[in-house]
Amino acid sequence: MNGMLVIIQAVILGIIEGITEWLPVSSTGHMILFDAFFPMDVSEGFMEMFLVVIQLGAIVAVVITYWGRLWPFSSDREKNFIKKDVWVMWFKVVVACIPAVIVELLWGDVIEERLYNYKVVSVMLILFGVFFLVSEYRNKTRQPKVFSVDDISYKAAFIIGCFQLIAAVFPGTSRSGATILGALIIGISRTAAAEFTFFLAVPVMFGASFIKLIKFGFDFTQSEIAVLAAGTLAAFVVSMVVIRLLMGYIKKHDFTVFGYYRIMLGTVVLLYFGLLADVL
Repeated sequence: MNGMLVIIQAVILGIIEGITEWLPVSSTGHMILFDAFFPMDVSEGFMEMFLVVIQLGAIVAVVITYWGRLWPFSSDREKNFIKKDVWVMWFKVVVACIPAVIVELLWGDVIEERLYNYKVVSVMLILFGVFFLVSEYRNKTRQPKVFSVDDISYKAAFIIGCFQLIAAVFPGTSRSGATILGALIIGISRTAAAEFTFFLAVPVMFGASFIKLIKFGFDFTQSEIAVLAAGTLAAFVVSMVVIRLLMGYIKKHDFTVFGYYRIMLGTVVLLYFGLLADVL
């Protein structure tokens, strides 16, 4: 293992994670594609774990940014110690997590083995890019019905969770992209859709990371610890910036640009791997 080169690659992957985790363009898809072009000199088991666990950096950024809305207890003695609205929000998050959790526990390894490849990533990038364009075109003549995360119903949360399930099965879909698109389709505003997606990511990614760590084991070498720490820290720092930029962006713009980006990227990857890779 070339230690410095691998750490640099880990930092780049962390940057990619920090940017693409919150934009509806598929963080997993981008990291799979980067690894295909610039594979890290690490074991296959470590790489599978690394690509999931560095997401913890992005999640910590969400927790810090939205701490006041995520922590269900009040520090103000003059107010109720229990924040009922926050507890209700977390119950809705749990409802939204149920479909993906069931599928991941039952078929997670099979899905990863058979579907985590450039063909699936490319097709889903393009397909959901088209869905975003269609959804935004449709929304030009419609007004959102829900403008706050607090007003999202349990039924709506479950529907959003079903869209998250699509992302759990097909890499390249984008977890944030699928959940945001699902929320837009059922009449939730862009801001509320993005925030609920952020909150939904917290238990999903903590759980996924924990499972990966258990499967990999905790017998890390010093080099592996350095690589994992570098990627996670990079994801955290970049996420802190990207979350704020995205929320500012969607207050004035729609998601059309991400739809075009997905279609362009998916097409380029298909052309490269399908046609040019055999020639070059």
